[in-house]
Amino acid sequence: MKKIIFFIATVLISTSIFAQSKNFLDTPYLETMAKVDTLVTPDKIYLNIIIQEKDTKGRVSVEEQENQMAERFKAMGINLDEQLTIKDMGSNFKKYFLRQKEVLKSKQYSLLVYSGKELGDAMMALEQLDIANTRIEKTEYSKMDELELSLKSRAVKKAKQKADALTKPLGQQVGMAIHIADNSQPYYPRYNTAPMMEMKAVSADMGQAQPLDIDFEKIKVETTVNVKFVLSN
Repeated sequence: MKKIIFFIATVLISTSIFAQSKNFLDTPYLETMAKVDTLVTPDKIYLNIIIQEKDTKGRVSVEEQENQMAERFKAMGINLDEQLTIKDMGSNFKKYFLRQKEVLKSKQYSLLVYSGKELGDAMMALEQLDIANTRIEKTEYSKMDELELSLKSRAVKKAKQKADALTKPLGQQVGMAIHIADNSQPYYPRYNTAPMMEMKAVSADMGQAQPLDIDFEKIKVETTVNVKFVLSN
């Protein structure tokens, strides 16, 4: 008896799915694809900084360089609690060089800045402190989620406009959307790739360099949708 009931239920479900599929195929519809894109400037730039103990006669310790860097950043208005973090919290210090039974140390940081100008100021300050081991770790756009949603809405509107343009010469009207497919690729932060930079401002006296005004390559964000609209006469 249970087998019979199971068989009947299976037949009913299959029939329902077939009927829905058949109804969909029997409905006149138009499918359109639309793509929209935009360019945005990164507003979160992460600078990787490594401070190394200097192997000189008057050796400068990591701690001393760290304090000098922190004071310079604070003077620039950088919030150390929010913008400066230690990368390797496990070991804190890295042993990187052994010479005559003495171990020189290094310490790694990540500095978050919000513009190319702020990055240029930070890099200039580090250069003046003779801290040259830096690289751009990653770049992000802070309002990416809102931007992607806005682009999706624009893409759907564009798909509707295309559908209207295609059906107007036929004297038909575009009805409700019966299927929407979002074919967009998710955006991921750019890691380990320094964007194109341009040094815009330098002093006439090359001995007195001015802070860099760095232009970042804009991030291209795009979205693509496929929409099926019901057609009516």
